[in-house]
Amino acid sequence: MNGIVFGLEGVNAVEPINGHQILDQNYDQPHEIIKAVVSNVEKVIVGKSDAVHLCLTALLAGGHVLLEDVPGVGKTMLVKALAKSLGCSFKRIQFTPDLLPSDVTGVSIYNQKTQEFEFRPGPIMANVVLADEINRTSPKTQSALLEAMEEGGVTVDGTTHVLQKPFMVMATQNPIEYEGTFPLPEAQLDRFLLKIRLGYPSESDEFNILSRQIKGNPIETIEQVIDLEGLQKMQEAVFRVHVDNSLREYIVKIAASTRENRHIYLGVSPRGSIALLRASMALAFILGRDYVVPDDIKRLVPYTFGHRIIPSSESRLSGITVDSLLQDAMRSIPVPVL
Repeated sequence: MNGIVFGLEGVNAVEPINGHQILDQNYDQPHEIIKAVVSNVEKVIVGKSDAVHLCLTALLAGGHVLLEDVPGVGKTMLVKALAKSLGCSFKRIQFTPDLLPSDVTGVSIYNQKTQEFEFRPGPIMANVVLADEINRTSPKTQSALLEAMEEGGVTVDGTTHVLQKPFMVMATQNPIEYEGTFPLPEAQLDRFLLKIRLGYPSESDEFNILSRQIKGNPIETIEQVIDLEGLQKMQEAVFRVHVDNSLREYIVKIAASTRENRHIYLGVSPRGSIALLRASMALAFILGRDYVVPDDIKRLVPYTFGHRIIPSSESRLSGITVDSLLQDAMRSIPVPVL
């Protein structure tokens, strides 16, 4: 995870209990609830605290997450554990080469009794949607998610159906070097707030994973920690986090530097700048602050900008990586002093 450590400073551990009890007793301390959610998910996902905090950051910021890694490292299980901890409705879409857009959004079916068309909602109608192996389907079906991810609705037969809130797509994909994969188009990648890689666990973490699997999968035993009302209140609180003008200028300068770099073919869009701003606000809230500091932005640049830039062909042939380009961009821009 690029050596980045996320933590909840100054927050005492809270055992996960029934969601309503937590809201009644401790809602004036929302960071204790966040701590409880993280603790709950980590009963299933061992040694991936950074990834859990990043997923919560995207959720509180109202964004979506792309999980890219090799099969079997826990991508799907992370999504399931998070949805179960939050008490969200959960749907899974297994993307395959023959999947159709209507299999995602839903379809209108003619009812002979009423002599009217009735909308049968697809699996996109849920709070947390797992788009499993999203790059194993065709670009046509991938594009069925674009309207839902950006505008919070789907249009079928000329009628727009609004998705329930909160709404979050957590997509998993295998590295594009694997057979049977379709690269995600730039427009699709730009809809994801963060792109995260889990990586293999350490030997000690893998030993703990095996120990927890002896008596069954631990995801069957975890409980709901918070309800949807509490989650929505925390999302609203994120938008009250203060961001100084100098930090907004800092974000703009980092984004602009990716558009002017001769080693970069496609730079970060304004949507990417907004993503970094909102993710920084959510991370500050998770860490117990009502204001953003430069370190919040610097921590999140690799996750918000990394999938949004395309190096030039000469850079790829020279072995220049996206991470090195982003590091150079940040080093060239003075960090604001608050």
